[in-house]
Amino acid sequence: MPNYLDRPGLPRLAYEQRDGAGPHIVFLPGYGSDMTGSKAIALDAWAEAEGRALLRFDYRGCGQSEGVFADATLDDWRDDALDMIDRLTEGPLILVGSSMGGWLMLLVALERHERVAGLVGIAAAPDFTAWGYDEAQRATIEQDGLIAIHHPDYDTPEITTRAFLASGQSNLLLDREISIDCPVRLLHGLEDRDVPASIAFRLGRALRSGDVQTLLVKGGEHRLSRPGDLGLLLTTVAALIETI
Repeated sequence: MPNYLDRPGLPRLAYEQRDGAGPHIVFLPGYGSDMTGSKAIALDAWAEAEGRALLRFDYRGCGQSEGVFADATLDDWRDDALDMIDRLTEGPLILVGSSMGGWLMLLVALERHERVAGLVGIAAAPDFTAWGYDEAQRATIEQDGLIAIHHPDYDTPEITTRAFLASGQSNLLLDREISIDCPVRLLHGLEDRDVPASIAFRLGRALRSGDVQTLLVKGGEHRLSRPGDLGLLLTTVAALIETI
């Protein structure tokens, strides 16, 4: 059973936390995902073996947290992450963000720049509300208030609401300098059908940090969950810790 963070007037958030040496690693899942995915579990097992502090959790409306998925926005999930970090961690942080979690890690780093010591993006998808939907899909969202998109990799359709789209559009980052100065590592599969590798290049250019490395994985798809992909993630996190 997970632990729960109680928040008066807001949904309780499910989390799992591991004590250990810092910096505190925080895993941010992707859109519609949760803290039990293969990348989160692999990172947790590595943290246990290495004696590292790690926090993984579910956004409101996701996984085992309270709330309704369709009622949440990008701002809500950013605020969930900030609540978890502020109330459950101390000291320097390494944020590991998968897909949409890669967008959230940037937004969190901008809000807590004094604490964030490093970022690791896995198929990071900043600004996907700007480039991830075609005109017909946008028209459906505006007309009906939401759209359900069937994805070949998932059992249930992916729902995007008008409120979420508007929230994303108010948090766009890629067309200006992103004032983040800590080391950043971006892992991206060359066969990613959901987030083009060009997004990783745009993000690398936009970041103000002078220490940004983009690692392209031949044959890698969006999930980057093959054994070799997971090994690369763990190696990247371990090497980043050594630079801090």
